[in-house]
Amino acid sequence: MPEGHLIHRHAREQHTALSGRTVRASSPQGRFEAGPYDGQALTEVEALGKHLLYHFENGLPAIHVHLGMRGIYLRHDDPATPPRPGTRLRLAADDVAYDLIAPIRCEPMDAPAVATLRDSLGPDPLRDDASPSEAVRRLTAFRGPVGAGVLDQGVWAGIGNAWRAELLFLVGVHPGTRNVDAATALRLWEAAATYLALGRDAGQVVSDPSAPDERWVYKREHCRRCGTPVETWRLASRTAYACPHDQPP
Repeated sequence: MPEGHLIHRHAREQHTALSGRTVRASSPQGRFEAGPYDGQALTEVEALGKHLLYHFENGLPAIHVHLGMRGIYLRHDDPATPPRPGTRLRLAADDVAYDLIAPIRCEPMDAPAVATLRDSLGPDPLRDDASPSEAVRRLTAFRGPVGAGVLDQGVWAGIGNAWRAELLFLVGVHPGTRNVDAATALRLWEAAATYLALGRDAGQVVSDPSAPDERWVYKREHCRRCGTPVETWRLASRTAYACPHDQPP
């Protein structure tokens, strides 16, 4: 599933290309009612954790997108390029088109529903309005293992399994640790804000800027730092990774 860094990358690119412009909206697949949005001005493309919101003028509901496990965007610099038959939504201007394929959510969302979505999510490390103190409060209040807490989108929004593994390694915290203190939660939040921004800009998880294609423990047999065999187990329905030397339980 695309994690928050990629959602923010999509939002930034599409906002730059389409905001303030009248867009042509269509659903080649026929599974989204695009008519109300066709010929309307797009005002903002916003990322909220793993969610995307397209905001329009004239009181239209936002378009809410969640890519899920298989969803992708395709960009066409020639908007006359025919879309794939499975394209759920195409948004196009005179010089660019974006095709949305295989999302788990692509739906109109009115203002109360958008408010409900915002309220359901924790702070997003890549949003300027995120509160570090609120992030610390939510994580320290979480009663399960920290590795489950950071995947809970109601605690922090946008963190997925790859980032869980790498961020916890970077701050030396075992995913099974419970009752993290405020100082540890703040270090983890600051690492998330720093490294997700690197990942957004690079278009991939970056946990070592000197070797951006490498990972410390995620999907590795041995820790890249010390060579200790990486431990794996199921935590919050996902495979957890930890180095028992650098992240002692």
